[in-house]
Parts: sequence; C-alpha cells; structure tokens
Amino acid sequence: MTKLPLISSDSVIKKLRAAGFDYAPHRGKGSHVALYKIEDDGTKLLVIVPRRDPIPRGTLLSILKQARLTKEEFLDL
Repeated sequence: MTKLPLISSDSVIKKLRAAGFDYAPHRGKGSHVALYKIEDDGTKLLVIVPRRDPIPRGTLLSILKQARLTKEEFLDL
C-alpha cells in the first residue's frame, strides 16, 4: 500500500490539471479551488481543493475519491 506524501494544494491542483481537470467557471472562491472534468461517458466530475499547505492525508484521499483516481495514478502524474 502506497503512503501519500504531504503536499501543498498547489501541487495537488497541478497534478489534477495534468489528469485533465480544468478550473470550474464561477466556482471556488476564497480558500477553495473548484476543478472539473467531463469523462468520456459524459459524467461530470467536480473536485474541491482547499488552499492548505500541506493538505491533510484524509482530505487528499477524499479529493482522489472525487476525482476517481487511485493513489498510484495520482503519484504517477
């Protein structure tokens, strides 16, 4: 089992953008950033990333679940 590193929200956003996510229009004000992605089957994924450094591991796991990414996929980005 792979242990997730403690990383900043900027690093998480960068990796999610590499996975095909884009900034959601008119969302994510203040201390949170909203990213979205439309899957091949038409499913829309919305991920909310809090601006923190570092992001707690439990929060990062929740973000990965929302993004439908495994730990290994996320770390390979």
